[in-house]
Amino acid sequence: MKNWAGNLEYSAARIVRPESLATLTDVVASAATVKALGSRHSFSRVGDTVGTHVLLDGLPQEITIAENRQSVRVGGGISYGTLCRVLEDGGLAIHNLASLPHISVAGAIQTGTHGSGVNNQALAGAVQAIELIRPSGEQVRLTPSDGDAFFSSVVGLGALGVVTAVDLAVVPSFLMRQRVFEDLPWAAALDNFPALVSSAYSVSLFTDYSGPNIAQVWLKATADEPALTDLFGARAATVARHPLPDMSAENCTQQMDQPGRWLDRLPHFRHEFTPSNGDELQSEFILPLEHAPAAITAIQKLAGKLSPLLFISEIRTGAADDFWLSPFYQQQSVAFHFTWKLLQAEVEAFLPELEDALRPFGSRPHWGKLFTPTSYDFELLYPRFADFRARAAANDPEAKFRNPLLDAIFGVQAASTR
Repeated sequence: MKNWAGNLEYSAARIVRPESLATLTDVVASAATVKALGSRHSFSRVGDTVGTHVLLDGLPQEITIAENRQSVRVGGGISYGTLCRVLEDGGLAIHNLASLPHISVAGAIQTGTHGSGVNNQALAGAVQAIELIRPSGEQVRLTPSDGDAFFSSVVGLGALGVVTAVDLAVVPSFLMRQRVFEDLPWAAALDNFPALVSSAYSVSLFTDYSGPNIAQVWLKATADEPALTDLFGARAATVARHPLPDMSAENCTQQMDQPGRWLDRLPHFRHEFTPSNGDELQSEFILPLEHAPAAITAIQKLAGKLSPLLFISEIRTGAADDFWLSPFYQQQSVAFHFTWKLLQAEVEAFLPELEDALRPFGSRPHWGKLFTPTSYDFELLYPRFADFRARAAANDPEAKFRNPLLDAIFGVQAASTR
């Protein structure tokens, strides 16, 4: 079994798709090593294991809106696309979405996946409760009142348990508009970066870092935000655009300032479009927002090596949260996302140079994408990192939920061939 991109083949000796929570509990309790997989839209081996893989999409597809209509209980194997349609039918919404709505709720939250917006937290920011199966098979439900146990578990990389359900905060459904601007001069962007990324509810910049201009700026605005006709010298696109200039916009969410439902504007790609296995790789690095102009300048110096490996790079932002291993932990952030051509050896050879360029700015890698784990001082980057490592060791003394990537991140916990 391979991941979405096909760049890695998982190592599990056994694959199980439980159809009940009781069966899943038994599988976790009896396995020597075990990891859960969601939509497999991960480019790293964060979810790999040589033991048992459990696929959560066979569990009952529970989506239950609370009576007070302020939260929704969601089974861990459900995708955001499925969840969003149920919420919209009930007149509700969630605050943020990633580029693709096809990813699983539990997997996205556990790896710190996000959308965009200087005041919008990552997907984990909506979590009000999380339910997990511990290594013994014990089932636990954690809320903010559980303190450290909750804040360490939401973005947990699967190291603290198999997520079976989450409660997410919801808001009333809302309308949005999406508009694309083209050829934004880099000089204007760097001089006005805070204002640029705050110019709509969600803002994304698409570039390959070569040339004097940013190719595209996508603005996703709520109904009460003013429609912009000028953006620091960029020109409004006259037809719908795909982030890749040579690709049709057919599968992208509607643009041209046409009002539409939140679930049809917040992602970049339509739910009706089902992505096949993608001929691409991905990396992403998150750092404090105030360092964005300096970090961009550092990346531009690598454009000669970087651009030939790229399909496109996206620059986004996110609000701070309090989850111990969230890349947005206690810092308003800018995220530099790189969609690479399927040239894994070349990309992995170049990554250390890119990571070195971003290191002075406190860059944190996205856990589910390609990065060089041994090149980071995670205790320096994450104030609660040592606490998380200790909690994981105490919670999982036999290293049931560990694998080689987690060993590289946290240090080897126990001798094994994970």
